[in-house]
Amino acid sequence: MKQKETLKKPDWLRIRLATDGNYAEIKEMMRSKTLHTVCEEARCPNIYECWSNRTATFMILGDICTRACRFCAVKTGMPTELDLGEPERVAEAAEQMNLQHCVVTSVARDDLKDGGASIFAATIKAIRKRMPFCRVEVLIPDFLGNRDSLQIVMDANPDILNHNVETVERLSDRVRARAKYRRTIELLARAKEMKPKIPTKSSIMLGVGEEWDEILQTMDDLRAVDVNILTLGQYLQPTPKHMPISRYVHPDEFAKLKEEGLKRGFRHVESAPLVRSSYHAHEQTDSANAAITAEPVPMDFERGMSSGACSSGI
Repeated sequence: MKQKETLKKPDWLRIRLATDGNYAEIKEMMRSKTLHTVCEEARCPNIYECWSNRTATFMILGDICTRACRFCAVKTGMPTELDLGEPERVAEAAEQMNLQHCVVTSVARDDLKDGGASIFAATIKAIRKRMPFCRVEVLIPDFLGNRDSLQIVMDANPDILNHNVETVERLSDRVRARAKYRRTIELLARAKEMKPKIPTKSSIMLGVGEEWDEILQTMDDLRAVDVNILTLGQYLQPTPKHMPISRYVHPDEFAKLKEEGLKRGFRHVESAPLVRSSYHAHEQTDSANAAITAEPVPMDFERGMSSGACSSGI
């Protein structure tokens, strides 16, 4: 264990720091609208790049998560309120940033009957009302497997439905809190059953003790339920209290995993050390869209765009 805690960060893993005018403006806007971003709350390594490019992933349902996953820096505890005005403020911010691909995620709210699904739906609708041509990607929790909650989100017709598997099945119970590997696979399967034309997406973080064959099996499990977009990135320990890093995965291995994913039929695979679930999300979507050949593309998925990538935690 001591060896894992003292692993030296390799020279090829460097985070570019940039706090220009755009960075400061985005930070001030989030404060003025009392909004949260996963960029800050989860200590995303790409925050400087993304905020300087006027992009961010909105985190709704407050900043206190009812779970305590061993890899995540978001605050945990019991939330005390539900902000019904939040969806409109998110839409205002997205409009102010002139986003054309907006990513919305949340903390887990196991204290709510629907897990916060109604707020996700309200946020999608608020953004669409202000910005009809903005694609909306949602990165949702598992809602404890509640089918009705997932239906609420899917009925709001997000352009991308994202739910992260996070790690391989053997490590899932140790890495995640309350979330279950098979429940994640089932949720992604149900999303496709409910809305077959809405693309689905998931993410795997590496460096927590997984084996090569287990990564490939996770890919196979995701493709078995027709997940379309896959992202893979390096786990980075946010604080000494969190799960230690097992190893730093070399960029060459990420490149090989991208090849494996594409061979398995994912429309797009984003695979590199600093990749996070919604990093360069607009480019992922465009690439996946371009990869479609025989199957029809839903009208919403064809919306034009010129800016607005978002970066989030894995």
